[in-house]
Amino acid sequence: MSTKLSLKLSNRAPKKPIRKLPATIELPHDATVEDAKVAIARQSGFTDYNRIGLYDPVSKQNLKNRRALIRDEAGVVQQGELVVKDLGPQVAWRTVFVIEYFGPILFHILVPLVRPYIYRIPPYAYKNEIETPMSKVQWLLFALFHLHFLKREYETVFVHKFSANTMPARNIFRNSAFYWLMAGLLCSLDIYAPNNLSARDELVPLDYVGLALFIIGETCNWIVHQHLASLRKPGGTEKGIPNCIGSNLVTSPNYMFEVLAWVGVILISRSWAVVLFICTGIIYMRSWSRGKEKALRKEFGDRYKKKRYTMLPGLI
Repeated sequence: MSTKLSLKLSNRAPKKPIRKLPATIELPHDATVEDAKVAIARQSGFTDYNRIGLYDPVSKQNLKNRRALIRDEAGVVQQGELVVKDLGPQVAWRTVFVIEYFGPILFHILVPLVRPYIYRIPPYAYKNEIETPMSKVQWLLFALFHLHFLKREYETVFVHKFSANTMPARNIFRNSAFYWLMAGLLCSLDIYAPNNLSARDELVPLDYVGLALFIIGETCNWIVHQHLASLRKPGGTEKGIPNCIGSNLVTSPNYMFEVLAWVGVILISRSWAVVLFICTGIIYMRSWSRGKEKALRKEFGDRYKKKRYTMLPGLI
Protein backbone atom coordinates (compact mmCIF):
# COMPACT_ATOMS: atom_id res chain seq x y z
CA MET A 1 0.00 0.00 0.00
CA SER A 2 1.34 3.42 -0.97
CA THR A 3 2.14 5.77 1.87
CA LYS A 4 1.23 8.77 -0.28
CA LEU A 5 -1.84 10.00 -2.14
CA SER A 6 -1.03 11.87 -5.32
CA LEU A 7 -4.01 13.91 -6.50
CA LYS A 8 -4.66 16.28 -9.37
CA LEU A 9 -6.09 19.68 -8.34
CA SER A 10 -8.56 21.65 -10.45
CA ASN A 11 -10.40 24.94 -9.95
CA ARG A 12 -14.14 24.69 -9.32
CA ALA A 13 -14.69 28.31 -10.43
CA PRO A 14 -12.67 28.85 -13.66
CA LYS A 15 -13.78 32.49 -13.84
CA LYS A 16 -12.41 33.10 -10.33
CA PRO A 17 -9.56 30.60 -10.11
CA ILE A 18 -7.06 30.16 -7.33
CA ARG A 19 -4.12 31.53 -9.30
CA LYS A 20 -1.36 29.78 -7.36
CA LEU A 21 -3.17 26.45 -7.12
CA PRO A 22 -0.63 23.69 -7.79
CA ALA A 23 -1.43 21.16 -10.53
CA THR A 24 -1.02 18.24 -8.12
CA ILE A 25 -0.50 17.56 -4.47
CA GLU A 26 0.89 14.67 -2.45
CA LEU A 27 -0.78 13.82 0.84
CA PRO A 28 -0.09 11.21 3.52
CA HIS A 29 -2.20 8.07 3.15
CA ASP A 30 -4.07 8.94 6.36
CA ALA A 31 -4.67 12.59 5.44
CA THR A 32 -8.03 14.09 6.39
CA VAL A 33 -10.04 16.67 4.48
CA GLU A 34 -8.72 19.29 6.88
CA ASP A 35 -5.14 18.12 6.30
CA ALA A 36 -5.67 18.51 2.56
CA LYS A 37 -7.02 22.03 3.03
CA VAL A 38 -4.00 23.00 5.13
CA ALA A 39 -1.58 21.63 2.53
CA ILE A 40 -3.35 23.25 -0.42
CA ALA A 41 -3.64 26.59 1.38
CA ARG A 42 0.06 26.56 2.18
CA GLN A 43 1.05 25.91 -1.43
CA SER A 44 -1.52 28.37 -2.80
CA GLY A 45 -0.44 31.26 -0.58
CA PHE A 46 -3.49 31.39 1.69
CA THR A 47 -2.99 32.27 5.36
CA ASP A 48 -6.39 30.83 6.36
CA TYR A 49 -6.92 27.25 5.21
CA ASN A 50 -10.63 27.55 5.99
CA ARG A 51 -10.98 29.54 2.77
CA ILE A 52 -10.26 26.35 0.84
CA GLY A 53 -13.35 24.41 -0.22
CA LEU A 54 -12.88 20.83 -1.44
CA TYR A 55 -15.33 18.99 -3.71
CA ASP A 56 -15.77 15.46 -5.00
CA PRO A 57 -15.04 15.46 -8.77
CA VAL A 58 -17.80 12.90 -9.44
CA SER A 59 -20.71 13.92 -7.19
CA LYS A 60 -19.67 17.61 -7.10
CA GLN A 61 -20.55 17.54 -3.39
CA ASN A 62 -18.67 19.65 -0.87
CA LEU A 63 -16.46 17.53 1.41
CA LYS A 64 -17.94 19.00 4.61
CA ASN A 65 -16.60 16.52 7.16
CA ARG A 66 -13.16 17.93 7.91
CA ARG A 67 -12.23 14.79 9.87
CA ALA A 68 -13.07 12.39 7.01
CA LEU A 69 -10.14 10.54 5.40
CA ILE A 70 -9.40 11.53 1.82
CA ARG A 71 -8.78 7.89 0.94
CA ASP A 72 -12.39 7.09 1.93
CA GLU A 73 -13.85 9.58 -0.56
CA ALA A 74 -14.74 7.25 -3.43
CA GLY A 75 -15.04 9.88 -6.15
CA VAL A 76 -11.75 11.50 -5.23
CA VAL A 77 -9.86 8.20 -5.27
CA GLN A 78 -11.59 7.01 -8.45
CA GLN A 79 -10.68 10.13 -10.41
CA GLY A 80 -7.45 10.85 -8.56
CA GLU A 81 -8.59 14.45 -8.29
CA LEU A 82 -9.75 17.12 -5.85
CA VAL A 83 -11.84 20.07 -7.02
CA VAL A 84 -10.88 23.26 -5.18
CA LYS A 85 -12.62 26.58 -4.64
CA ASP A 86 -11.75 29.77 -2.79
CA LEU A 87 -14.66 30.28 -0.37
CA GLY A 88 -13.63 33.84 0.42
CA PRO A 89 -12.87 35.44 3.80
CA GLN A 90 -14.09 33.29 6.68
CA VAL A 91 -15.35 33.86 10.21
CA ALA A 92 -15.80 31.36 13.04
CA TRP A 93 -19.28 29.90 13.49
CA ARG A 94 -19.19 30.76 17.18
CA THR A 95 -18.43 34.40 16.38
CA VAL A 96 -21.35 34.58 13.93
CA PHE A 97 -23.82 33.32 16.53
CA VAL A 98 -22.52 35.69 19.20
CA ILE A 99 -23.05 38.62 16.81
CA GLU A 100 -26.49 37.38 15.74
CA TYR A 101 -27.86 37.14 19.26
CA PHE A 102 -26.32 40.42 20.39
CA GLY A 103 -28.71 42.36 18.13
CA PRO A 104 -31.94 41.59 20.01
CA ILE A 105 -30.20 42.22 23.34
CA LEU A 106 -29.05 45.61 22.08
CA PHE A 107 -32.40 46.72 20.64
CA HIS A 108 -34.39 45.58 23.66
CA ILE A 109 -32.21 47.87 25.77
CA LEU A 110 -32.01 50.74 23.30
CA VAL A 111 -35.72 51.10 22.46
CA PRO A 112 -36.88 51.42 26.11
CA LEU A 113 -34.11 53.99 26.65
CA VAL A 114 -35.19 56.20 23.74
CA ARG A 115 -38.88 55.44 24.17
CA PRO A 116 -39.75 59.06 25.15
CA TYR A 117 -38.48 60.25 21.76
CA ILE A 118 -39.69 57.65 19.23
CA TYR A 119 -43.37 57.34 20.14
CA ARG A 120 -44.37 61.02 19.98
CA ILE A 121 -45.74 60.80 16.44
CA PRO A 122 -49.17 59.33 15.54
CA PRO A 123 -50.59 56.75 15.95
CA TYR A 124 -48.90 56.40 19.33
CA ALA A 125 -49.94 59.76 20.84
CA TYR A 126 -47.19 59.36 23.42
CA LYS A 127 -47.21 62.12 26.03
CA ASN A 128 -44.31 61.53 28.42
CA GLU A 129 -42.72 58.85 30.52
CA ILE A 130 -44.56 59.98 33.64
CA GLU A 131 -48.03 59.77 32.07
CA THR A 132 -47.32 56.72 29.88
CA PRO A 133 -44.59 54.61 31.51
CA MET A 134 -43.74 51.09 30.42
CA SER A 135 -46.22 48.68 31.94
CA LYS A 136 -45.48 45.70 34.14
CA VAL A 137 -46.24 43.34 31.23
CA GLN A 138 -43.85 45.25 28.96
CA TRP A 139 -41.12 44.96 31.58
CA LEU A 140 -41.91 41.24 31.86
CA LEU A 141 -41.44 40.87 28.09
CA PHE A 142 -38.22 42.89 28.37
CA ALA A 143 -36.98 40.28 30.85
CA LEU A 144 -38.14 37.30 28.76
CA PHE A 145 -36.41 38.52 25.60
CA HIS A 146 -33.17 39.06 27.48
CA LEU A 147 -33.37 35.72 29.27
CA HIS A 148 -33.81 33.96 25.94
CA PHE A 149 -30.99 35.66 24.08
CA LEU A 150 -28.55 35.72 27.01
CA LYS A 151 -29.16 31.98 27.28
CA ARG A 152 -28.39 31.71 23.57
CA GLU A 153 -25.15 33.62 24.03
CA TYR A 154 -24.09 31.41 26.93
CA GLU A 155 -24.83 28.24 24.96
CA THR A 156 -22.91 29.57 21.95
CA VAL A 157 -19.79 30.24 24.01
CA PHE A 158 -19.86 27.34 26.47
CA VAL A 159 -22.19 24.57 25.22
CA HIS A 160 -22.46 24.19 21.45
CA LYS A 161 -19.88 22.19 19.50
CA PHE A 162 -19.62 23.04 15.81
CA SER A 163 -18.70 20.49 13.16
CA ALA A 164 -17.42 23.21 10.81
CA ASN A 165 -14.76 25.71 11.78
CA THR A 166 -15.98 28.70 9.81
CA MET A 167 -18.50 30.12 7.36
CA PRO A 168 -18.09 32.83 4.69
CA ALA A 169 -17.78 36.23 6.38
CA ARG A 170 -20.44 37.71 4.09
CA ASN A 171 -23.02 35.45 5.75
CA ILE A 172 -22.79 37.52 8.94
CA PHE A 173 -24.97 40.20 7.38
CA ARG A 174 -27.60 37.79 6.05
CA ASN A 175 -27.77 35.72 9.23
CA SER A 176 -27.71 38.70 11.58
CA ALA A 177 -30.42 40.59 9.68
CA PHE A 178 -33.07 38.10 10.80
CA TYR A 179 -32.31 38.51 14.49
CA TRP A 180 -31.29 42.18 14.51
CA LEU A 181 -34.20 43.44 12.40
CA MET A 182 -37.02 41.07 13.37
CA ALA A 183 -36.39 39.87 16.94
CA GLY A 184 -34.56 43.09 17.77
CA LEU A 185 -35.84 46.22 16.02
CA LEU A 186 -39.31 45.11 14.91
CA CYS A 187 -40.34 43.27 18.08
CA SER A 188 -39.00 45.94 20.43
CA LEU A 189 -40.70 48.80 18.56
CA ASP A 190 -44.03 47.01 18.69
CA ILE A 191 -43.89 45.55 22.20
CA TYR A 192 -42.81 48.73 24.00
CA ALA A 193 -45.24 51.04 22.20
CA PRO A 194 -47.64 52.92 24.54
CA ASN A 195 -50.72 51.65 22.70
CA ASN A 196 -49.59 48.05 22.33
CA LEU A 197 -51.68 45.24 23.82
CA SER A 198 -48.78 44.57 26.18
CA ALA A 199 -49.16 48.06 27.72
CA ARG A 200 -51.06 46.76 30.75
CA ASP A 201 -50.23 46.17 34.37
CA GLU A 202 -52.58 43.31 35.23
CA LEU A 203 -51.66 39.73 34.44
CA VAL A 204 -54.63 37.62 33.34
CA PRO A 205 -54.79 33.79 33.23
CA LEU A 206 -53.64 33.78 29.57
CA ASP A 207 -50.46 35.59 30.62
CA TYR A 208 -49.71 32.96 33.25
CA VAL A 209 -50.25 30.23 30.64
CA GLY A 210 -47.80 32.03 28.35
CA LEU A 211 -45.25 32.39 31.14
CA ALA A 212 -45.53 28.68 31.95
CA LEU A 213 -45.02 27.75 28.29
CA PHE A 214 -41.96 30.02 28.12
CA ILE A 215 -40.38 28.49 31.21
CA ILE A 216 -41.09 24.92 30.08
CA GLY A 217 -39.89 25.59 26.55
CA GLU A 218 -36.67 27.30 27.59
CA THR A 219 -35.86 24.69 30.24
CA CYS A 220 -36.44 21.76 27.88
CA ASN A 221 -34.55 23.52 25.10
CA TRP A 222 -31.60 23.90 27.50
CA ILE A 223 -31.73 20.19 28.38
CA VAL A 224 -31.77 19.18 24.70
CA HIS A 225 -28.83 21.45 23.85
CA GLN A 226 -26.80 19.97 26.70
CA HIS A 227 -27.60 16.47 25.43
CA LEU A 228 -26.74 17.28 21.81
CA ALA A 229 -23.41 18.74 22.91
CA SER A 230 -22.62 15.51 24.76
CA LEU A 231 -22.96 13.53 21.52
CA ARG A 232 -19.87 15.16 20.01
CA LYS A 233 -16.33 15.21 21.35
CA PRO A 234 -14.54 18.58 21.54
CA GLY A 235 -13.26 19.38 18.05
CA GLY A 236 -15.09 16.40 16.57
CA THR A 237 -17.51 16.17 13.67
CA GLU A 238 -19.22 12.89 14.52
CA LYS A 239 -22.99 12.62 14.76
CA GLY A 240 -24.95 10.84 17.46
CA ILE A 241 -28.52 9.62 17.75
CA PRO A 242 -30.45 11.99 20.04
CA ASN A 243 -32.01 10.26 23.04
CA CYS A 244 -33.43 12.95 25.26
CA ILE A 245 -36.64 14.70 26.19
CA GLY A 246 -38.81 15.10 23.09
CA SER A 247 -36.58 13.02 20.79
CA ASN A 248 -39.18 10.23 20.68
CA LEU A 249 -41.61 12.70 19.09
CA VAL A 250 -39.52 14.67 16.59
CA THR A 251 -36.08 14.77 15.01
CA SER A 252 -35.19 18.15 16.48
CA PRO A 253 -36.81 18.58 19.90
CA ASN A 254 -34.70 21.71 20.48
CA TYR A 255 -36.70 23.45 17.73
CA MET A 256 -39.97 22.13 19.13
CA PHE A 257 -39.25 23.59 22.55
CA GLU A 258 -37.96 26.81 20.97
CA VAL A 259 -41.32 27.30 19.28
CA LEU A 260 -43.14 26.42 22.51
CA ALA A 261 -41.26 29.15 24.37
CA TRP A 262 -42.10 31.73 21.71
CA VAL A 263 -45.77 30.72 21.73
CA GLY A 264 -45.62 31.68 25.40
CA VAL A 265 -44.20 35.11 24.47
CA ILE A 266 -46.96 35.55 21.87
CA LEU A 267 -49.66 34.83 24.46
CA ILE A 268 -48.23 37.46 26.79
CA SER A 269 -47.41 40.14 24.20
CA ARG A 270 -50.27 39.66 21.71
CA SER A 271 -47.76 41.14 19.28
CA TRP A 272 -47.98 40.65 15.51
CA ALA A 273 -44.23 41.30 15.33
CA VAL A 274 -43.44 38.32 17.57
CA VAL A 275 -45.78 36.15 15.46
CA LEU A 276 -43.99 37.25 12.28
CA PHE A 277 -40.58 36.60 13.85
CA ILE A 278 -41.30 33.05 14.99
CA CYS A 279 -43.23 32.12 11.82
CA THR A 280 -40.22 33.18 9.77
CA GLY A 281 -37.99 31.23 12.15
CA ILE A 282 -40.15 28.14 11.69
CA ILE A 283 -39.49 28.26 7.94
CA TYR A 284 -35.74 28.09 8.61
CA MET A 285 -36.03 25.47 11.35
CA ARG A 286 -38.25 23.26 9.18
CA SER A 287 -35.51 23.09 6.55
CA TRP A 288 -32.78 22.44 9.14
CA SER A 289 -34.78 19.73 10.93
CA ARG A 290 -35.57 17.92 7.69
CA GLY A 291 -31.91 18.05 6.75
CA LYS A 292 -31.01 16.56 10.12
CA GLU A 293 -33.53 13.74 9.68
CA LYS A 294 -32.07 12.94 6.28
CA ALA A 295 -28.53 12.99 7.67
CA LEU A 296 -29.39 10.71 10.60
CA ARG A 297 -31.08 8.17 8.33
CA LYS A 298 -28.07 8.17 6.01
CA GLU A 299 -25.53 7.94 8.83
CA PHE A 300 -27.15 5.29 11.02
CA GLY A 301 -29.57 3.39 8.79
CA ASP A 302 -31.69 0.88 10.72
CA ARG A 303 -30.05 1.89 14.00
CA TYR A 304 -31.96 5.13 13.86
CA LYS A 305 -35.70 5.11 14.52
CA LYS A 306 -37.09 7.21 11.69
CA LYS A 307 -39.34 10.11 12.59
CA ARG A 308 -42.41 11.20 10.66
CA TYR A 309 -42.30 14.70 12.14
CA THR A 310 -39.05 16.61 12.34
CA MET A 311 -39.92 19.52 14.65
CA LEU A 312 -43.65 19.95 15.42
CA PRO A 313 -45.71 16.80 16.13
CA GLY A 314 -48.63 16.50 13.72
CA LEU A 315 -47.55 19.53 11.69
CA ILE A 316 -43.92 19.48 10.49
